[in-house]
Amino acid sequence: MTHDPAVPGPPPPAPPPAGAPGGAPSVPLPPTTQPAAAPVQPVPAATPVTSPAREAVLAVRSEVGKVIVGQQGVLSGVISALLVNGHVLLEGVPGVAKTLLAKTLAAAFDMQFARVQFTPDLMPSDVVGMTVLDQAPGQAPTFRFREGPVFTNLLLADEINRTPPKTQAALLEAMEERQVSIDGQRRRLPDPFLVIATQNPIEYEGTFPLPEAQLDRFLFKLVVGYPTEEQEGEMLARHHAGMDPHATESLIRPVASAEHLHAARAEIDAITVEPAVLRYIVALSRATRESPSLQLGVSPRGATWLLHASKAWAWLSGRGFVTPDEVKSVAKPCLRHRIMVRPELELEGTTADAVLDGLLAAVPTPR
Repeated sequence: MTHDPAVPGPPPPAPPPAGAPGGAPSVPLPPTTQPAAAPVQPVPAATPVTSPAREAVLAVRSEVGKVIVGQQGVLSGVISALLVNGHVLLEGVPGVAKTLLAKTLAAAFDMQFARVQFTPDLMPSDVVGMTVLDQAPGQAPTFRFREGPVFTNLLLADEINRTPPKTQAALLEAMEERQVSIDGQRRRLPDPFLVIATQNPIEYEGTFPLPEAQLDRFLFKLVVGYPTEEQEGEMLARHHAGMDPHATESLIRPVASAEHLHAARAEIDAITVEPAVLRYIVALSRATRESPSLQLGVSPRGATWLLHASKAWAWLSGRGFVTPDEVKSVAKPCLRHRIMVRPELELEGTTADAVLDGLLAAVPTPR
């Protein structure tokens, strides 16, 4: 059995390390906002991973919770992507806090934040920047580069599917190489750099579907759903009490930094992955390419991202090694946008998640 098909469920809390001050357990990760089947219980870690970097990253969840009610599964996915230098595509109807989540996450990580509203008339130079003629009074005219909003730590590409492919492609080099090339010069982007793109799943008139080459550059495609009845009631109560969720400067304090992220990435790189788990990832990826229900399977880059996402999930869970449960937890959000269901099956209502469910059940799990 796997986690919620809409978003990855938060990793389970790890037991406290021996000799921890007060014996307090790690911060537990709340359940997702979507109804989920009972997750597979992972094998407890003999030596839980604990470090200042992990404590800081877990503190971000609590800090974002001051503004965002629910959506813990989505938040876990975005944090996991940030930990492994990935990017995230959020799909959800308007008004479910996609933009607010990105803004508060940047504030909690003390990162620069920029938002671009993608429209049909948006030009590539509006995203990456351009060279302009600087004519200061009393000085000779000179050319200088004016940075675009992509020169930031967290870029929110709002409604990315409403802009033409020419402008969408302006993000390709930035997302993959973490640089932009303008006038023959390569300009490095800040580190960390994360793109969170959003799109509306119900309004396709006047939109430009993202090409497969760009979809493959997103680590996760997360479906942002409605909050539960209790969560929506809590949200209304906060608004009734006068809380302004957009006043992030007064509500959110930085609890993690770029140094914590760099340390976390080094720890994630050291996570152990047994050969049997590597073979399991390969088997899942190859199964998508051989499935009669799909006309496009997972690319080798997708298999690599599945490995990195599994290691980040294990680290958040407090383990120093990857189990098949981590792979299953992140498989659907990591792979659903990398496969294409055959048109005749799509007409019958078959979805990418349904095909992945079948493959996860069919591919033998290592023991």
